[in-house]
Formats: sequence, structure tokens, C-alpha cells
Amino acid sequence: MTAEPSLDTLFAWLESLPVPEGWKVEIVQGGVSFWPQRDNHWDLTANVIDQLRRGFPRRRLRSDVRIDFPGHLNGFAADVVLLKEDAEKNAKGRWKYQDVAFVAEVISKDTARNDYGPKKDAYAAAGVPVLLIVDPYTGLCHVYRDPKDGAYRLEPAVKFGESVDLTNTVVGLALDTAEFAFE
Repeated sequence: MTAEPSLDTLFAWLESLPVPEGWKVEIVQGGVSFWPQRDNHWDLTANVIDQLRRGFPRRRLRSDVRIDFPGHLNGFAADVVLLKEDAEKNAKGRWKYQDVAFVAEVISKDTARNDYGPKKDAYAAAGVPVLLIVDPYTGLCHVYRDPKDGAYRLEPAVKFGESVDLTNTVVGLALDTAEFAFE
């Protein structure tokens, strides 16, 4: 019987492949996902980052950077991550999931199942205080917060064009979705 490869082994293998520029790669529950970055996906991601920059320095924000989360072989590259103020990299030079204060995921057709399922569950298990899922296919934003016993409390969905109120969370501001576009 062959031992299952580690996340580091899987990522080393992926880095040796000719992954086309502009494609995103992550590992969710041991499964490798590849998908092209679409313009609207990037615009939505950049919009969230730009708004977070009003309240946070760039050094606390990350996008598409590998962070390993609890569960079976979970190496995610979240669209937007807000790190805690005192966040430090681990001995391998990577950010620790314990230092993640907020995650925003912009849905892609090919990965929606992961974002609404195992990734959301892993973020809750990791104790990430706030998860925002931006869904350009439904025109809705979903706020998950206050994880307890590995599950989030879900706030009412917010339509594109309305404000996503995160003022009473670690984010401490409202996100304007007026410029969010449908896919």
C-alpha cells in the first residue's frame, strides 16, 4: 500500500506542471482544482481588496496565496484573505490559518461546489471569523460568521447593488456592491 502524498508533495508536483498563466490551482480535500481566472472574477476580487484597503494596510491582505486549512489535504488559495494584525508566517514560510481574520471567495462555475461546501466547512473548522461568498451567477453575497462547533451562522443574502454590512465583525466596514457585475 502506497502512502498518501502530503500537501507539500502535491503542490511540488503541481508546480512542475505547465499550468497556463492566469489559471488558479488549489487542493480541496485532496482533489486538485484548476480553472481559468475570468475578467469578472478578477474585477470582483479587486473590488473587495480595494474596499478593504480603506481600513487595512496592504501587508494584511492576500489573494491567491496558499494557506493550509484543517481537514484532509486542504491547501486553499482564497480570492481575498485578511490576516490578523500580528500574523506571522510558519517555519515553512507560509501564512497560518490561525491568523486568518476574514476570507472572501468569488464563485467560479467550476468550483462553486467547493466554495459552498468543503471550503466553507474548513474555514468554519479553522475558526475564521467571517467568510464572504460573492456569487456573480446569482447576484448575491452570502456572509457566514461566528463559527461554532465547525459551523457558521448564515446572515441573510445581500443582492448586488446593496451594502454588505460587516461593521460589527472583525472587518469593521460595509462593502459597497454597486459595481459588482453578474457573470
